[in-house]
Amino acid sequence: MDFERRRRAGAILNLTPLIDIVFLLLVFFMLTSHFIEDQSIDINLPQARSGSDAHMDEFVEVIVDPQGALLVNGRSVQLERLEETLRGAFHAPGVRFVRLRGDHEARLGVVVSVIDAARSAGAESLDILTRQP
Repeated sequence: MDFERRRRAGAILNLTPLIDIVFLLLVFFMLTSHFIEDQSIDINLPQARSGSDAHMDEFVEVIVDPQGALLVNGRSVQLERLEETLRGAFHAPGVRFVRLRGDHEARLGVVVSVIDAARSAGAESLDILTRQP
């Protein structure tokens, strides 16, 4: 007796349903996620034609509003205590950078005092944030 052996074809896995589910999950998470919004303080940044994007993960943010009030990482701080507050923030590992967001109507004297306090506290870098025209 001569038996022919039939070769079995390999199982073919259909990936189309899996890809559909992955895309549905992607769309679901994109639509339901909450994007981080900026602080609710209304700061109108000055314009600048030159500059570069600042990409630092660990930084201290100092905001100067039009009336000259200061916020350090969202907390209100008096100008006299700014240097002490920045020194305390610099104790965290890797935090030595300051981002200054000053309203375009803020007094120059307050902004200069913030820069001076940051340098005295030991800031390695100070970025002044602006918006492009």
